[in-house]
Amino acid sequence: MPSTLLKTDPHFHEPGRRFFRDFSPGDEFYEALIDTHNGLSDEQSEALNARLILLLANHIGDLRVLREALAAAKASA
Repeated sequence: MPSTLLKTDPHFHEPGRRFFRDFSPGDEFYEALIDTHNGLSDEQSEALNARLILLLANHIGDLRVLREALAAAKASA
């Protein structure tokens, strides 16, 4: 069993779709994230980020993975 459950290597994909470069799906997500924030105030962007974190955390669901992600994010802050 791996010592970590958290995936830190690029892991973006879209089922049934092939990309020319491995990083392309991550670039598409980043662009969509930035577009989602366009036109929002700083406070609205912070609230959107909080909602997004909670939605994705719920989707992941595994508390071990979420704890690893929290620790990794704090360590890089």
